[in-house]
Amino acid sequence: MLTLSEIEHLLRSKGQRQYGREAVSQLDHALQCAQLAEQHGRPRETIVAALLHDLGHLLASEDTRKAADRDDLHQFIALPFLRGLLPDAVLEPIRLHVDAKRYLCATEPAYFDILSPASVRSLALQGGPHSPSQAQAFIEQPFAHEAVALRRYDDDAKTPGRPTPPLSHYLAMLAAVALESTAAERQPA
Repeated sequence: MLTLSEIEHLLRSKGQRQYGREAVSQLDHALQCAQLAEQHGRPRETIVAALLHDLGHLLASEDTRKAADRDDLHQFIALPFLRGLLPDAVLEPIRLHVDAKRYLCATEPAYFDILSPASVRSLALQGGPHSPSQAQAFIEQPFAHEAVALRRYDDDAKTPGRPTPPLSHYLAMLAAVALESTAAERQPA
């Protein structure tokens, strides 16, 4: 399990990398995504999920990150490192945010047209749009609606130079959510 300081270090150091083929860094993308969730009045757990949804990219090996011909499965990579620290209300939207893109492509015909070229490429590697039955199964999962909202913020969080609150603002939310989660786990059943 990662500690809060290790998460901060990852975001501050490896977060300086370019976000895929987009015109922003990983950290800029994370901050913009969290800001959008906050501006839309989402709960702290969803804001934290927005901040950390691509942490798997920062944890992935160099070989995994550079493999252009396969999906890096980044939505799963961070989960074991965050489990025990954060609740399912954070972890599940992270896990589901890639499938949310596949869902939106299947259920909203115009959604595909707003995807960046990099997102179109990754969509193909991730299995393409859901079939109708896959889309139905997806949206019936707990936290699927939060993942769809997160996906929309993800798509809009790629603007070079967009001002955001500092990382410390969202790290305070992360710490509060982690504290509440660990306190809840310690409560007797």
